[in-house]
Amino acid sequence: MHIEKNVCDNIVGTLLGQDGKSKDNYKTRLDLQEMGIRKELHPKKRPIGNITFMPKACYQMTRDEKTQFLSTLKSIKLPDEFSSNISRCVQMNDRKLIGMKSYDCHMLMQEYLPIALRGNLPDHVSSAIIELCEFFKAICYKDLSEANVKFLESKVALTLCKLEKIFPPSFFTVMVHLVIHLAREVKFGGPVITLETLMAFLYTIHVSTQIP
Repeated sequence: MHIEKNVCDNIVGTLLGQDGKSKDNYKTRLDLQEMGIRKELHPKKRPIGNITFMPKACYQMTRDEKTQFLSTLKSIKLPDEFSSNISRCVQMNDRKLIGMKSYDCHMLMQEYLPIALRGNLPDHVSSAIIELCEFFKAICYKDLSEANVKFLESKVALTLCKLEKIFPPSFFTVMVHLVIHLAREVKFGGPVITLETLMAFLYTIHVSTQIP
C-alpha cells in the first residue's frame, strides 16, 4: 500500500506539476542536459530577453487538461461502502490534489485514474500509466494462478521500461523501483489484501453507532 501511494503521488504530482511533488523541475532538466539524454527537454533560452525556459514535456498537462482531469474526479459519484470521497481532495482553483491518504491513492490508481486520464494525455503516455494501474489491480485478485503471476512479473518490467522512456530519471525513486518486486512477493505471500473490506466494516460500525 505504501508503494502504491508513493507511485501515485509521483504520477499525479508530475502530471499536474504540483510544487514539491512533481519530479520534473529545472534541476531535473539540467540533469538531463548533463547526461546528454532527452535533448528535447533540455532548458533553452529565448532569443529575446535571454530568458531560460523549460520546453513542455509529453507528460505535462495543459491548464484545460488539468481542469478536465480534476473535473472528472470531482464529479465521480460512488455508492456507500465503495470508497472514501475522492472529490474532497480535488482543488479546482489551484488545479491540484491534496490530502490524499493511502486508501485514496489505492482507489485512484486502480479505479479512477484510468478513466480520468483518457483524452488528457498522448496515447503512449496514458497507456503506459494505465498498464501500471492495471498491474496494481491485478495483484489484488484473489484467484491468481502461478501462470498469472509469472505473466504479471514480466509485463510490469516492460511497463516500467515504457515509463522510463516518458518520465525523467528523477521520477524513478526507490518506491517506483520496488514495483518490479511486487509480483514476486505475491508469488510467495499471496494476493495483496485491499482495504475494501475494512472500509465496509468501518461503515457498518459507523451506521450501527448512529442507531438510537
